[in-house]
Amino acid sequence: MVELVAEHNRRVHVRDVNTTEQLAHAALQARKKKYDDMLIVDVDSHHTESRNHDEIFEFIESPVLKQISQQGRVMGRRNVMPNGLGYQDTGGRVARYAMRGEKTPPGIQRDAVIGQRWMDAMGVDYACLFPTSMLNIGMHPETAMEIELCWAYNRWMTEKLLPDSNGRLYTMLCLPFSDPDACMRQIETFGHRKGVVGFMVTTVRHNPVHHDSYMKVYRAIEERGLSLSFHSGFNWMEPIFKNCNRFISVHALGFTFYNILHLTNWVVNGLNERFPKLPVIWIEAGLAWVPFIMQRLDHEFMLRSSECPLLKKKPSEYIADMYYSSQPIETQNMKAMELTFEMINAEDRLLYASDYPHWDFDTPSTIYDLPFLTERARHNILGGTAARLFRLPPRNDKQKENLARFGNLAT
Repeated sequence: MVELVAEHNRRVHVRDVNTTEQLAHAALQARKKKYDDMLIVDVDSHHTESRNHDEIFEFIESPVLKQISQQGRVMGRRNVMPNGLGYQDTGGRVARYAMRGEKTPPGIQRDAVIGQRWMDAMGVDYACLFPTSMLNIGMHPETAMEIELCWAYNRWMTEKLLPDSNGRLYTMLCLPFSDPDACMRQIETFGHRKGVVGFMVTTVRHNPVHHDSYMKVYRAIEERGLSLSFHSGFNWMEPIFKNCNRFISVHALGFTFYNILHLTNWVVNGLNERFPKLPVIWIEAGLAWVPFIMQRLDHEFMLRSSECPLLKKKPSEYIADMYYSSQPIETQNMKAMELTFEMINAEDRLLYASDYPHWDFDTPSTIYDLPFLTERARHNILGGTAARLFRLPPRNDKQKENLARFGNLAT
């Protein structure tokens, strides 16, 4: 009976899925709010790259690891990525992963087509596309496989997917962070490619971001005028999180925990001072954790500043100099949210993110409707700051006028 129900659900999802119809309410919001007047840039959206593993694995250079990866697909085994437990798709009730049967034109990368469909529905002009299962690449037991999978995915992304996106999708490519030399090769190979605005470190990992071996990596990204992002996630297998008996617990804690950990090491070890021109972005952890770590580190710093010899100002000031994605934005306490925006200088440092198509995604209205935002803050957060940071051009005259008005017109 369980198998019959699962098969029925699969068939229903495959037959009924339509991105435009699913986002009809979001499209109505976009029309009512006249999003066309402002450039909207999404700094964190996703696709399910596992559907494309047959294509991606073709770019694996090691013949041994390539054969292992491809044979696993042929034999119907799970893919070679470290896997979660399936809770992100809410028990299969959201048709957005392998079960998605949406029709797309032949000869065009499917994810590029579906990506532009949801962007059009929400009123999004540009979106940064990240992988999904690759976000756990830092937990892979084989460094060699991490390197190969990042290389293969990055080639596929820049050679196959981005060219079919009409210039509307861009990316920060996944670094094989367990090997700094492999990171350097990827930066040198892909850093100049069209649609690449930076590189991404998956924060679900145990590598210390302040280790001396990574300094050349950060310098290489900074010298190219690119951005460095830290994309968070959760890992129920992390020893401390094995105490959690519900997905809601590990999801709430995990996404914030990894960003808190790596940001603390980044700030305390003076990397803001060492790389002052490197834009650093902390992604998919919401915002509520930032005031906490600001206050906590400032308190410790005033008592033990001798342990932070590179710091020329309080940790909170460095934290306010970095960038943050908005999703999942915690709006339950509006006063707390307004204070958070003030503390992180959101008008110039916060970047709108949808996290679509993940189950807890946010439409642009989550920012647009905040009652305490000025007109400048609304324009900057929804796209102006990202346009300046990633040098993205306006798509119509009204957007150009507004970008110029608020000082974000890319040159």
